[in-house]
Parts: sequence; C-alpha cells; structure tokens
Amino acid sequence: MGCSVGCRTRLNFGKALSKVSVCFTMVVIFTYFFYCFTGLCDSAPRQMFDHHTVNRDYDVSDRTYDNLRPPARLYPHYPGAPTLWNRTDTSTGAALHRADEQVATLQWVEGGLLPQEIPESTKENLAVNGIPMSNTFESKKFPQAIIIGVKKGGTRALLEFLRIHPDVRAVGAEPHFFDRFYEKGLEWYRNLMPRTLEGQITMEKTPSYFVTKEAPRRLCTMNCHTKLIVVVRDPVTRAVSDYTQTLSKQPGLPSFQSLALKNTSTGLVDTSWSAVRIGLYAKHLENWLQHFPLSHFLFVSGERLVSDPAGEMGRVQDFLGLKRVVSDKHFYFNQTKGFPCLKKPEGSSRPRCLGKSKGRPHPQISPEVLQRLRDFYRPFNLRFYRMTGQDFGWD
Repeated sequence: MGCSVGCRTRLNFGKALSKVSVCFTMVVIFTYFFYCFTGLCDSAPRQMFDHHTVNRDYDVSDRTYDNLRPPARLYPHYPGAPTLWNRTDTSTGAALHRADEQVATLQWVEGGLLPQEIPESTKENLAVNGIPMSNTFESKKFPQAIIIGVKKGGTRALLEFLRIHPDVRAVGAEPHFFDRFYEKGLEWYRNLMPRTLEGQITMEKTPSYFVTKEAPRRLCTMNCHTKLIVVVRDPVTRAVSDYTQTLSKQPGLPSFQSLALKNTSTGLVDTSWSAVRIGLYAKHLENWLQHFPLSHFLFVSGERLVSDPAGEMGRVQDFLGLKRVVSDKHFYFNQTKGFPCLKKPEGSSRPRCLGKSKGRPHPQISPEVLQRLRDFYRPFNLRFYRMTGQDFGWD
C-alpha cells in the first residue's frame, strides 16, 4: 500500500513538472516571435505597415500638404529640400519617425499652435535634421512696416504691387487698429496679421492713420522702429478723387464747390471738410515727427506710382530692405482705367487690375475753384517739400 501511494505521488509530480515545462517553453517561444515580429516591423519599408496613412495624410499631391511644406528657398543646404518630407529609410524606422513628427508639428502650427508651444522633443528632432526652428514655422507678428496714408493717394495700388514680392505678407483689409479699434488691444491686432516665416515682412495699410492725431503715439507704444510709408498725391487732385468716391456712395451729395469753399463770394477754403484737411500733409507730418524720426518714413509719389510704377517700387523695396523683385516685367498700362495693372501671373487666365472703384471719371469742377484750392495748398506743399527733402512738383 505504501508503495502504491509513493508511485502515485511521483506520477503526479512528473505530470506537474511536465506542465510547467510546456508553459515555460510556450512563453519562450511567444517572446521569441514577439521580438522577431517587432524587429521586422522596424526594418520594413513604411508602406508595409502604414501605407494608407501615408497616402491619405501626407501625399505629395495633396493640396493641404503642399501648403504645409516650407518653401525650398529656406534650405540652401538641401537642394530640392521638399523631398525631406517624403524620404523612406529602409535601414531604420527612426528617420521615418522624425519625418512623421515634423509633418505632425507643421499641422499643429496650422491649427494655431506657435513654435514655443511645441514639445521640446519635437524641436530637438527638427534641430537634429538641420532645420532651424525659426525658419520652419510660420507665426503671426506685429507689422514691421505700415502704409499709413494717404486716402486716395494710391495706397491700395502700392499694397497690391508689394504683395507680388515673396518676402512680403500683408493684411488685405484695412485693420484700422490705431484709429478705431485701439481699445481691443495689441493681441487682437496681432491676430489679424498673416502668418510669416523668418525673413518675411508683415505689413498692413490704413490710410487714415496719417491724419489721426493719436495714431503716432499709439503706434510708437507698439514699436517705435516701425517703418512708415506715406503715399502722397497732389492735394487738389486727391480732394477731387475723394469727393468722387463719396459721390458714388451718396448721389445726393452737395457740389464740390459748396463743400470746398465756405462761401463763394469770399472764396475761403473750408478746412473742416475732410477732403480738404487730408491734403495738409505738412501739418500731419509734424504730428508724426514728434514720435518717429524722419528716417523711418518713405514718401511715395502717387503720380510716379502711375507713370513709373517699377521705379517707385524699386525705392519701396530698398526702403524695406528687400531684394528688388518687383520690376518692369510685372506691369502694363491700362488705357481704359488710366493706371498700371499687373501682368497676368502664371496659372491665371487674366491680368490683375484694381477694382471698379479705382479709376472713376472725375466730375467737372470749375477751374476757378480748383485754382483757389491750389493757391491755398501752395504754402503747405512748399513746407512739406522742405520737411521731406522731396519736390513732388505739384505747383
């Protein structure tokens, strides 16, 4: 009986040992296959395990991806730089991981995150690849240059001509921050700006800044080094153009003569009318020179912007520290409108001209009224010539 019990004990122990051995063997085999499988995935080409994701999200032909991809000109050490974002490394999965992280990071930026909000690990990966953070990410900045005036002087034409330049990014609509919406705060203003890469200039234009008394102080509070562009035009012609624009919106407007002169008999000019007051360039400039040195200003001739757009644009590009990209090849003179238009850009079906509101025919104004205005403006014009060191030839 004792022998029988001992035999059964040894038999049970043997069975238990056998089960343990089998379990251990299965664990070893499972572990072995697990590491083999993961190693295979790491060394396999990306298309083997992420084919659909690549094609759907990062396809080179995708329009969104093209917009995210930084321009090749920012990478002088990487000829054909955009291929950096599509490369496949069959020897290791690390390069693919970094490329994916870069694309994801660009998507974060497009979604509103700024470079300083991106994880440090991602920044380090970008730095390892030789791509400077400051060049890779677009951000919204306060404008380094502003077209501050004057109304009906040619500011819209100047802005459109400047936007041809690849290193200029500008707000299309007039923000009116420093004259109408200052209480909204600087952060509100900055958020209106377009995203720019390092080396690009942020710009805006609001012609009413030049005649707004508080604008120079407010702008200097933001940045006293801002470059200021003033497009000026013969104040008499400018006043007539201003009146023509208002008349198109208000057909019942009184005559030009009744608005420009206090009364016909005395012939005194009414400076309370904004169309007349804007043309007192010397007085407005005095206000600005209390906050900005003359070297921060560029005065563009509205007349020369029509007769020689490339020449005036050369001066503007020099003032902004830009390479002279905008030149004669970009312009042609539109006889119907009476001012230059931009030639047809590549991929477009027609040339770019300013809208219907530009180039309106002026109403007939009495020569006597126009002469009274010229006599009135003459001393102010001469003073403006002396202040700027430029003779605009309005007399």
